[in-house]
Amino acid sequence: MKRHILGFYGDDFTGSTDAMEALDQYGLKTILFLKLPDQEKLNQFQDVDCIGVAGTARAKGLKGMEEEISPVFEFLKEMNPFFVHYKVCSTFDSSPEVGSIGFASDLARKYFPDGSYPLLVAAPNLGRYTVFGNHFAKFKEEIYRLDRHPVMAKHPVTPMDEANLIKHLARQTTQKVVNVNIMDLETKSVSEINQQENKEADIVLYDALNNSHMEKVSEVLWEKRDEEIQFIVGSSGVEYALGDAMQRHGDVQRKERDTKPTKVKKIFAVSGSVSEVTKQQLDKAEKAGFHLLRIPYELFSDDSKVHSFLLKVAKRIEEDKKVIIYTARGADDPHISKTREHLMNHGVKREDIGIFIGEKLGKWTKQLLDIVELQRVIISGGDTSGFVTSNLDIYALEVIDSIAPGAPLCLAYSERAKFDRLEISLKSGQLGGPEYFEKVYQSGSK
Repeated sequence: MKRHILGFYGDDFTGSTDAMEALDQYGLKTILFLKLPDQEKLNQFQDVDCIGVAGTARAKGLKGMEEEISPVFEFLKEMNPFFVHYKVCSTFDSSPEVGSIGFASDLARKYFPDGSYPLLVAAPNLGRYTVFGNHFAKFKEEIYRLDRHPVMAKHPVTPMDEANLIKHLARQTTQKVVNVNIMDLETKSVSEINQQENKEADIVLYDALNNSHMEKVSEVLWEKRDEEIQFIVGSSGVEYALGDAMQRHGDVQRKERDTKPTKVKKIFAVSGSVSEVTKQQLDKAEKAGFHLLRIPYELFSDDSKVHSFLLKVAKRIEEDKKVIIYTARGADDPHISKTREHLMNHGVKREDIGIFIGEKLGKWTKQLLDIVELQRVIISGGDTSGFVTSNLDIYALEVIDSIAPGAPLCLAYSERAKFDRLEISLKSGQLGGPEYFEKVYQSGSK
């Protein structure tokens, strides 16, 4: 049996599909499991190069993270790939209390104790850059330092108030973190960098501003493959780096996908994202003929009203063909504070609001799909995607179309016949271009 190249865990669902799509771009056949697979499920996908497991640790506290991540690390250790990747968002949003990347790195030491952990957050092709340890992200054609980013600096749960990733991570772990900066990448050899990092630190943060820096980092990572598993932390930049190195060395050749998207006449989307990127996408979708329905916040506390709302949505899908239900349009939408106040008045703790809403959206999406016959759906929002897909009895995904970097259209494998072969797009609030919803709808029509 061949040794897998990579096993990864994504700390949210859209980040997991982002990693899968990056591998797919290099012809690496990848299956993403939405929960830990048993041997029967693994046997179904014996020809794959990489295996991923999607999770929701990004939205959880430390106890919840440990309960979710520990069995995944155990599974990936037993799988014994060359590399194991703890995949995080390319904006690194996390805190000591919620979605702690440092805590996950500490937990990994129980399973992967040896050597330093490379940390690569940069992904220039996604507009993410790290320079002298400071992280930058693109928004509307402008590049912002993370702590001044219009979206990430205002994140409702984990606002990024520190752009220096070493300082940010130091709040979450006592492991020593050092930086291999762009000057090191330009002046030192791959072997020199590897020797340096093994001597100096537990976690090594890699800068990358452009493709030449990413190429050097990719060589550093590829040189680390060995009998022992190499643990890596970072964004989908890790997958792009490994895929690039393999392609450059002739270890992989691009393969045609086994499955293509179908042409659809109807589409339904649910958006739990409050980002400005999603607001722009919702505005563009409305202009492209999508019917948008705001979810009344009263629904979250009154189950008796849900069925009639879903029947209204179902009728709209049959009449308008393209429908989106959403919680808010952008971070400044006054509906956000009204929803928060309403839920807190009904006994939901402030820190649990995101999970509470996500679970409701997941349950309602499943109920809607039991009412309406649909071949394709879109889930917008990282946390929302996790909670929605976990309610659809879907156990695995594979890419069938690359709509936008980090936001592919996938084929679902489900225990339920109704959801098996469902085409589903999961995207974080930050990813996908302005015309994203319409592009997903049009996929397979040409």
